[in-house]
Amino acid sequence: MKYILVLFLLAAPFLSAQTLDNRLELTVAKDGSGDFKTIQEAINNVKDNADKRVVITIKPGVYKEKLVILPSKTFITLKGTDREKTIISFDDYSGKPLREIDASGKKEFGTSTSYSFLIQGNDCTLENLTVENAAGRVGQAVALHIKSDRVIVKNCSILGNQDTLYLSEGNTRSYFENCFINGTTDFIFGAATAYFYKCTIESLTNSYITAASTPKDQPYGFVFTDCRLTAKDSTVNKVFLGRPWRPYAQTIFINTDLGSHIIPEGWNAWIDSRFPDKDKTAYYAEYASKGAAAKNVSQRVSWSHQLKKTDAKKYSRDLVFNGGNPNK
Repeated sequence: MKYILVLFLLAAPFLSAQTLDNRLELTVAKDGSGDFKTIQEAINNVKDNADKRVVITIKPGVYKEKLVILPSKTFITLKGTDREKTIISFDDYSGKPLREIDASGKKEFGTSTSYSFLIQGNDCTLENLTVENAAGRVGQAVALHIKSDRVIVKNCSILGNQDTLYLSEGNTRSYFENCFINGTTDFIFGAATAYFYKCTIESLTNSYITAASTPKDQPYGFVFTDCRLTAKDSTVNKVFLGRPWRPYAQTIFINTDLGSHIIPEGWNAWIDSRFPDKDKTAYYAEYASKGAAAKNVSQRVSWSHQLKKTDAKKYSRDLVFNGGNPNK
């Protein structure tokens, strides 16, 4: 966790991967006018652990693919030419029968395998794309599952219902800028450190936005800065900012516009028999919230925090991605 932010955001393009035929740019087009018709074929054409970044440009179309970027495929950029018309879509969900016999004996997809797109390679970037799970309201169904470090997602839409965005691994970092993310329940969840900047977060039903599972020894969980929380329509009027999936969950909202759908108490303790005291160990906080739901921050649950300006500075992008300790 020693990388400085400039390396995280800027230097990576110069330390990356190349294709099997030594190219740095590829094009995907469903109509055959590019190098490949499918995105997975283009990803597979990138050398394992090579030394120059490959930019894969994707022309408009709905790409019904269950995509995987393996751990050996690092420094890949997937870049759509039209955010609204370049769509990666699949429809698996937890409980859906597997299409093939699983060697482990499993017969159904689980939450972690229900993804439309799985990123396991470090230093990958997504730009100008839509990633969706099209299964509908059938329970847990992940659109984007990130398991790797130093992933950047810019100008993308991530669409689903329950469990839309899964940031599963502790001690990994992801950065989201100008993204639109929607869902129903716990639709941004997991153990990673993630920084959301100028993103719009849309709730489709009355439920919970975040469900962090931040490890005890990890300095940061989810940080939302200059974001906007919205509701699909007026029937969505009782939404929690988050609940702790695990005891040391950490979620912070800074300078964020909170719509009227956010309820006064803000947070839910999600007490269960395994973890009966999450409200004593989770860390949930806000600084300079604005919008309709910011008028009643005095009614937040007693175990949440309203940060002072000096405290908010501890959640800058530099500190978050350098692994700084906000408690010092």
